[in-house]
Amino acid sequence: MTIRTRCLLLLLAWASLAACSADAGPVRVGADLLVRDRLAVLQAKRVGLVTNHTGRLSDGTPLVDTLVARGIRVTALFGPEHGIRGAAAAGEKLADGRDPATGIPVYSLYGTVRKPTAAMLANVDLLLYDIQDVGVRFYTYISTMALAMEAAAERGIPFVVLDRPNPLGGTTTDGPVRVDSLTSFVGHLPVPVVYGLTCGELARMIAGEGWLAGGVRPDLTVIPMEGWERRMLWTDTGLPWPRTSPNLPTFECALIYPATCFIEATALSEGRGTDTPFRTVGAPFVDGPLLATRLQGHALPGIRWSPVRFTPRSSKHAGVSCGGIRVEVTDPAAFRPMLTALTLLSEIRKVYPAEIGVRTAAMNRLMGSAVPYAELAEGRSPGAIPSLWQEETARFEARAARYRLYP
Repeated sequence: MTIRTRCLLLLLAWASLAACSADAGPVRVGADLLVRDRLAVLQAKRVGLVTNHTGRLSDGTPLVDTLVARGIRVTALFGPEHGIRGAAAAGEKLADGRDPATGIPVYSLYGTVRKPTAAMLANVDLLLYDIQDVGVRFYTYISTMALAMEAAAERGIPFVVLDRPNPLGGTTTDGPVRVDSLTSFVGHLPVPVVYGLTCGELARMIAGEGWLAGGVRPDLTVIPMEGWERRMLWTDTGLPWPRTSPNLPTFECALIYPATCFIEATALSEGRGTDTPFRTVGAPFVDGPLLATRLQGHALPGIRWSPVRFTPRSSKHAGVSCGGIRVEVTDPAAFRPMLTALTLLSEIRKVYPAEIGVRTAAMNRLMGSAVPYAELAEGRSPGAIPSLWQEETARFEARAARYRLYP
């Protein structure tokens, strides 16, 4: 092969690779496709929009601003936990108001009301939902989605979901399926802790499985993404992390969140008030090096523990120096959130049985089942507990597969 031929082949290979990369491009979210291809469905409609600061086009433009600029009549905005701008603290009750940028009425769905009322929807012909979720059952945005869908169905209002990536990907489910007796706003839907669906796919499952109160059937449309595949984590999408809430400032925090959020139901800090919430766990009484050594001894897949000292600026133990551990996911494909959570709780119970301060009712609500923590409290090995829900998780996966939109 001559040098000239070799160079020509290399140039052709490079051009082919560049073309493939251009075709792949970044993920385009449902809001992008709505604006590009589907705005006609909103014409001559009074549009309500359930959204917050994450409801943006891929270029960062707020969807509501784009819709108003394109002449769409947006008559109401509905804000979830943390508010329309995403700045309110977890659990902070929010009042109604007006959006300062557009003057559109804003109705809070995280105050005295969690579900849009008839009065709130009186001036709405179509209800849009556009919020970035994190793929975890107790993150309350999906509860808001289900309740807004239910309110729309009760009044014959079409409900349109603009789909977005599941940051944890679409291939993993983990944890018990929530039992009906533990229905709450952090467990509104009968799904596992990690449910492996996008919000659009989950909306399809809610409708298809008849999970809305009274058996109402929504007039549901999902506008899907372009370029997203189930294998993708957030870092594969090409999209900037939108800081989905004040205490999930990075994707790394969201990745560990389904394992460490259970610390909320104890006397320990889950890292709120630090720069690494949910990646940091501890309390004034914790010996960080001791706890890290014990946890590292379990050799859990995809996880590394290291000792740390920190002083939360807010929330539990605010202003008090705490010992604890820092958690790092080293291999997302191997990481098992529930096994990690149970191992962490087990070691804290063993070393600090009098100080852990578990609020059992709160723990069970987050777990979605009373079984995991009860088994742990009775001394069962953390590694043996996940087998208790494997069959129900497998049944969920089989049902959920019918509602998938992406390969």
